[in-house]
This record gives sequence, C-alpha cells and structure tokens, in this order.
Amino acid sequence: MANEVSINELEQAIKAGDKVVDVREGWEFADGHVPSAKHIALNSIPENLSEFSKDSKTWIICQSGGRSMTAANYLEAQGYNVVSVAGGTGAWIQAGKEVSMEASN
Repeated sequence: MANEVSINELEQAIKAGDKVVDVREGWEFADGHVPSAKHIALNSIPENLSEFSKDSKTWIICQSGGRSMTAANYLEAQGYNVVSVAGGTGAWIQAGKEVSMEASN
C-alpha cells in the first residue's frame, strides 16, 4: 500500500520543486487546485504512465484522499515512486493554502 503524506509535507515538496499530479476530473481541477499540480484524471493514468517517474517521487492528490490513494497504489504496483496526499485538495483549501485556478495542463 502506498504511503500517505500530509498537506504540510506536500507544501514543502512543492517548495522543493517536486512533481504533483491531481487525479480529479477536469472540472474539479478547474475549480481550484494545488499550485504547480499537473492534471491527469484517475481514469487516464494507465495511458499516461510516461508522466510518472520510478526515480523521483510524485505526489498524488485528489479532493479528499480516496482517488489519490487508488492511483498511488496502482502506480506503486507498476514500480513508480509515488505518495498519496491525505485529505487532498479539500484539506489544502480548508487550511487556507494557495490555490491556482489555471486551466487544465
């Protein structure tokens, strides 16, 4: 089972330049997401494996932590270095952290 990390750990990872992938649906991503997050919807992960690394850690986030854990478990089983963010974007927003409204990338 993939590791789960806190939004505070995610914030430090973003400052360090680590990769963040948001696995929510496009409309959810457009409504607000963690800055620097790349959008790859959960159901499109299998055809986007090239976006993930087996060497450097990718931080996976969704709305509350369920879909990101599903994605992280799948990716970890494929040999990728990933962690799931507990509480997801909902916890990030509730904590008053910066939110980006940019379109899907």
